[in-house]
Amino acid sequence: MLNLLNLPELFALVAAIAFAAGLNLYATTAALGLLARFGHVPLPPALQLLQTWPIIAASTLLFVIEFFADKIPAFDLIWSALHTFVRIPAAALLAYGATHQLTPAQQLLAAALGAAIALAAHGGKTALRAGVTPSPEPFSNISLSLAEDALAISLTWLATSHPYAAATIALVLVAVIVLLARVVIRALRALFRGAEKELAG
Repeated sequence: MLNLLNLPELFALVAAIAFAAGLNLYATTAALGLLARFGHVPLPPALQLLQTWPIIAASTLLFVIEFFADKIPAFDLIWSALHTFVRIPAAALLAYGATHQLTPAQQLLAAALGAAIALAAHGGKTALRAGVTPSPEPFSNISLSLAEDALAISLTWLATSHPYAAATIALVLVAVIVLLARVVIRALRALFRGAEKELAG
């Protein structure tokens, strides 16, 4: 329950929702709105707009558009690049609104946390897609997109019922993304160093 959570639970919920928003903002907002609309979770005043039918309808429509756009190889990378400027700020706003009962400093901390986690999720998704998109067959791309959609929706639902479990999943995935990013960067550096040595020799 967003209004009744203690501070650790609230930050756990923020972490999970931010990760889901970084994957698919429209699925996350539509799921939150529907969960609130049907009494599964009360939203704080700053987020109650999400449970209105116009916002639910708009989020669902945008989710449907993204559902198809996100499964077209190459175009999905353009779509994802454009949504860098949508998912991350929106995750920060969701985190800020979810923590309305906290001090302004704590709200800003929650917003920064939400933005950072959404950035990790969005960046990991984009990097994975960039690696898969050159594949000639479309099935891997479609499968990844379906998995991301399912994860965003299920993580949003889980966050409203079991915030610690949802946050644990989100933070483990963030750790995997960061670890893989470091591995890729190290591999590229080693590759360039090897190339430089060969050219010098």
